[in-house]
Amino acid sequence: MILDALALTPDHDIPAPVLTELTALYASNRDFHALSGDFPDPDDIRPEQVATALADELAVPGAEVLLARSEGRLVGIVVTLAQHPDPVDPDPWIGLLMVDGAAHRRGFGRQLATLVEDRFRATDRTAVRLAVLDNNPDALAFWTSLGYETIGYGRDRQLDRACTVLRKELTPSAPGTDGV
Repeated sequence: MILDALALTPDHDIPAPVLTELTALYASNRDFHALSGDFPDPDDIRPEQVATALADELAVPGAEVLLARSEGRLVGIVVTLAQHPDPVDPDPWIGLLMVDGAAHRRGFGRQLATLVEDRFRATDRTAVRLAVLDNNPDALAFWTSLGYETIGYGRDRQLDRACTVLRKELTPSAPGTDGV
């Protein structure tokens, strides 16, 4: 799996072919979008909605959108924050990790999470946080299976949804290993 930052055009737009891929990836996760309420109609996710959602993510200082490809095909997206907007929170965050619906349960999510953790380790970060919507028990099970532990409960900043905050200590990789 290759993980690269989303490259924008000189006008700061998502290139049309990439936006088409991203829209298909988002649309393949209909059940998540029905839970999250991120899009008005989870059965009709449009390119302009995806572009707007990602522009909103990238407007946050320290945000990065990463695209995961396997065998040349887009299989996932991750949005990270180098620093949470709350100044007392020292950890980077995973704001979104989404795998193409056709590729669920094939290990891509676990591999993608590991690659993101390794990126944070490479910048000497010692832990990472994320929030899971309380109405998404499958996501909570996924993240806890990866070693994330509940550290609190709250409301998300975007839509004021109930969520569980999780954190994972990032132990250094052993010398000579790639962390995967």
